[in-house]
Amino acid sequence: MDGATTDGTTTDGTGDYPGLPVERARELAAERGWRTVRAVAPDGPLTMEYRSDRLNLAVRDGVVERAWTG
Repeated sequence: MDGATTDGTTTDGTGDYPGLPVERARELAAERGWRTVRAVAPDGPLTMEYRSDRLNLAVRDGVVERAWTG
């Protein structure tokens, strides 16, 4: 299974998201089992709690620049 797994690990390649429109990235993340997808500005503030079921997307002008877990 791709995405977030029940034991808190991830098997999803975060390198698949940069360059995608944010809505397509959200769809892909949902298809891969991510429970939570957070889109933020590249320089935006973030909370520091780690969540194994969350995929973070840095988005500028509607396009994903970076993706990471937690």
